[in-house]
Amino acid sequence: MKRVALFTDGASLGNPGPGGWAALLRYGRQERLLSGGEPCTTNNRMELKAAVEGLLALKEPCEVDLYTDSQYLERAFAQGWLERWQKNGWRRAEGGPVKNQDLWQALLKAMAPHRVRFHWVKGHAGHPENERVDREARRRAEEEKQKGLPCPPPQEGTLFSS
Repeated sequence: MKRVALFTDGASLGNPGPGGWAALLRYGRQERLLSGGEPCTTNNRMELKAAVEGLLALKEPCEVDLYTDSQYLERAFAQGWLERWQKNGWRRAEGGPVKNQDLWQALLKAMAPHRVRFHWVKGHAGHPENERVDREARRRAEEEKQKGLPCPPPQEGTLFSS
């Protein structure tokens, strides 16, 4: 099984606001930078989207070392949040629905063919790959902002939760 490094980051200009995500895949000397944006989203959604898109770009099962500065993403696996959410029918301990359930489920599906290990890195601390995906995610968020599409404030029960 090939071993791949995946560096991910997400950004939003407001929460919700225009957002961007970036994923850098590295296998040996080969690299591929992926990115995208959305007009109205949250930082956590973009963090998850980066991981999903990075994993979906792999053409065969791999061992993946996924590096993220998102404690939300890393802790969901390290602290067993995802297992509990699934056992509880995608409800949190307080009884409310899990936020971003659609992306968590997409992430689990994208992970299925791979062996994924999560690594938390401190953001904005000089980690070269993290800085690179951060710049790209922010660039994509700025592009979304320039489009000027409206982003209404979230309402209770809507898709946009942090």
